[in-house]
Formats: sequence, structure tokens, C-alpha cells
Amino acid sequence: MLPGDVKPYKRTAIFDETTLPLALRRGHRTKPGVWGLIQVVDGRLRYRVLETGAESILDPEHPGIARPQQLHEVEPLGPVRFFIEFHSVAGVAPGEHANARAGVVPHE
Repeated sequence: MLPGDVKPYKRTAIFDETTLPLALRRGHRTKPGVWGLIQVVDGRLRYRVLETGAESILDPEHPGIARPQQLHEVEPLGPVRFFIEFHSVAGVAPGEHANARAGVVPHE
């Protein structure tokens, strides 16, 4: 669950199994203070939290939540359509830096 004090401030386009950026298929993190809500529209998506080894299958009834700076990745399980909604306190985007427009920081 998202904390009660965060609000959405940005959303990605809808990705599918062919348009899913490579950066999201590999380990990456959200910025400090940013929560990612992964909303599957159709199909299924595997969500992995790399720091803990936890895996879950996301579908329209089961969204995924990426905690701030939590190393994670996604993998399509066949045809899928999904988007990511970024949330922060008061719905304001944290300071600008690399990939700030997407709310994603690649794992280095």
C-alpha cells in the first residue's frame, strides 16, 4: 500500500511487451521520496525486488508498488499493457537530476 501522505505527480505512457524500455527490465530505482505504482491494464507482469529476492505477479487486480530507491525490475509474461504512476509527498516531483522526468534512476 502507498502511504496516505503521497499523491500522484506523473504517469508514464502505456507500455506493452514490445515497447517496455530496457531500463525497466533491468535493476533500477525510483528517486528518493518517490513511490512507483505499477498498474497493469491487460496481461501479467513479473515484479522483482532485487534487494530482497521477492517476486510477485502483477495483473489488473494486483498492482505493484516500488518503494523509494528500492532496486527492482519487471518482466512481461506474454502480452501485457501497463503504466507506472509516480507518487510523492504533496504530489510534487522531487529535485531534478538524471531521469527525473520519468522518476527512475538506473542501477549503477
